[in-house]
Amino acid sequence: MSNDSGILLESGTNELEIVGFEMQGNRYGINVIKVKEIIMPLPITPIPHAHFAVEGIIQLRGEVLPVISMEKILGMAPSVNPQDAKYIVASFNKQTVVFRVHNVTQIHRISWNQIEKPSGIYAAENSQVIGVIKLDGDMLLLLDFEKIILDINPEAGINVDQVKKLGKRERSDKRILIAEDSPLLRKLLHDTLSEAGYENLDFYENGQDALDYLMTLATDDVDVKKEIQLVITDIEMPQMDGHHFTRRIRETPKLAELPVIIFSSLITDDLKHKGDSVGADDQVSKPEIAELVLKIDKYIL
Repeated sequence: MSNDSGILLESGTNELEIVGFEMQGNRYGINVIKVKEIIMPLPITPIPHAHFAVEGIIQLRGEVLPVISMEKILGMAPSVNPQDAKYIVASFNKQTVVFRVHNVTQIHRISWNQIEKPSGIYAAENSQVIGVIKLDGDMLLLLDFEKIILDINPEAGINVDQVKKLGKRERSDKRILIAEDSPLLRKLLHDTLSEAGYENLDFYENGQDALDYLMTLATDDVDVKKEIQLVITDIEMPQMDGHHFTRRIRETPKLAELPVIIFSSLITDDLKHKGDSVGADDQVSKPEIAELVLKIDKYIL
């Protein structure tokens, strides 16, 4: 899948493209930005004592990659048409993994505000669903691939020990606004940033809610920089993504001076230009929490 295949090039439009795939007739999606390519299955070398969902490893152009069974992740029985299986080669959080799915369907271009947050009734903390997309009378579930990887390999996540290595730190009462849709990530950010001395944290579940709050400050004629000293935002969020959120901050005169750091699993050399183009002050790849803390220090201490 190459970047000249009609994939969105403009940043901050609040649109995304989703690669649709099927598992036992149910429809799921993954952000096209995470997808390096879609290939036919290759021979797998099993790994003894691996996680139950890891089928083994393959070699792809010299790179050794783990293959994760979406059947096992989703608790499904084996496919009745294994010949239709596809491999989605995905890259995020500074790692590349392969997801084996039953079938890949098509690419959908949608707006983030078409993605509904899962309702509390079926969105338990251990749920893999981060969004529901209504398409042509059908539903497509957007999965939390970061959480899937974190469940398989907890070492891949945000680690408070990284912050402890920075040494004893001064406490700071500077107020930080954080837009992050994952409950797990919000808790990890709260714990690690508190450990680093930043306890005055204001969390929002998506860019729209965070922007609404900032806009009330801007219209209430308060000095925004006295209320909020820094904004940290994820990129992938229902309702409004982090690129559009950043762009709206920059386009609003009373908010334009706020430092914005994008903290996302999608920060790669290839994608950094998107954050630059919407005016982010800095960009840090998850799960590099120590680097994030040092960037916060730079902007508000």
